[in-house]
Amino acid sequence: MFKHAGKILRSLGPGMIITASFIGPGTVTTMTQGGAGFGYSLLWAVVFSIIATIVLQEMIIRLSLVTREGLGEAIQDLFSNKIGKLIIVWFTLIAVTIGCAAYISGDLIGTSLGASYLLNLPENWVAPVIGVIILLIGLFGNYKFLEKVMLVLMVIMGAIFITTMIVIKPDVMGILKGAFIPTIPDGSILTVIALIGTTVVPYNFFIHSTAVHERFNGVKELKFARWDTIISITVGGVISAAILISAATLIKGEEVSSVIQLAGPLEPVLGDAAPIVISVGLFAAGLSSAIASPTGAAATISSLLGWKGGMQSKKYKLVFVVIIIIGIITSALGFEPLQVLLIAQALNGMILPIIAILIFIIINKKNLMGRFVNTLWLNIIGGLVVLTVSFLGIYSFIDAITSFISG
Repeated sequence: MFKHAGKILRSLGPGMIITASFIGPGTVTTMTQGGAGFGYSLLWAVVFSIIATIVLQEMIIRLSLVTREGLGEAIQDLFSNKIGKLIIVWFTLIAVTIGCAAYISGDLIGTSLGASYLLNLPENWVAPVIGVIILLIGLFGNYKFLEKVMLVLMVIMGAIFITTMIVIKPDVMGILKGAFIPTIPDGSILTVIALIGTTVVPYNFFIHSTAVHERFNGVKELKFARWDTIISITVGGVISAAILISAATLIKGEEVSSVIQLAGPLEPVLGDAAPIVISVGLFAAGLSSAIASPTGAAATISSLLGWKGGMQSKKYKLVFVVIIIIGIITSALGFEPLQVLLIAQALNGMILPIIAILIFIIINKKNLMGRFVNTLWLNIIGGLVVLTVSFLGIYSFIDAITSFISG
């Protein structure tokens, strides 16, 4: 590893895009609520979510670099029956697209929270402006530009949230106990599911399978793609854990609606800079997630329909533009209907176990993967991860349907 350290660092990119994607307003809020509500006791769920994400995303890069195909093409090749292929392709396509379209308004509103707090402007004024900036990134940017933007946002988030965790001097033994001794305190099961669910995201599988083709030159660079994935997602896990730890240390027992609440307890340490620091971190997290939603929809549709040209394809850019325009309009109107969000949650709850199982089946096809099929240990670890995320997906689906009916 040390011999190739320079090249490994230069290879960081696709994994950072995935990490920047899952650390959004939802993750920041969920981590804050988890720490405030249950202290350090749910840190193990963050650790598990990072292991699960690394395992699943490693399968994606291995599949993509060995076969030179995206995940969508590999899923299509798996089905010989045309009807079965049609059902799984279009169900996945519709589920991911509706999910991205439903969540984009919340992503933009979440991004605007930090800026709105600092500028004292309404969120539905700031959010559309951010949406237009992202629209321009989608229209005129390319993969390298997107990668640089996400890397910068990751650095900002890491600098702010990890530094915050260090300066408040949390209980180290409490952190170690929470991270490595799993417990589920009363009333915490939905929080556990949310902590894991905000990290293992279905459309990130498609973004990653597209991004590795843009960055790496075939299976000969698999080692560097793996290090990119491991390092990037681990850094994302540390950032997520830092938010939970900070909340557990500073505001345990309080009702939480936003990470901005961390600013008050931080003022004795950071002074008047506390709200600025937290707001900038929230803005960076929101912007990365808001960029990822239209990127996820475009990557998923492109891969499933076999569109060529990657992120420079006109069709890819068209999907990106449509999704972000939906977000600009809905965020300006403050339109975030609960029923649509519940439908999106239900669809994503269904699609996560389906995609995870399909990835596991594909990666074990000897005639496709050759010597790069899963080893016994990878199958044991991967199988446990797939079973767990499948359970979480089904639980999320049932919870969304129940909420939909009762609402």
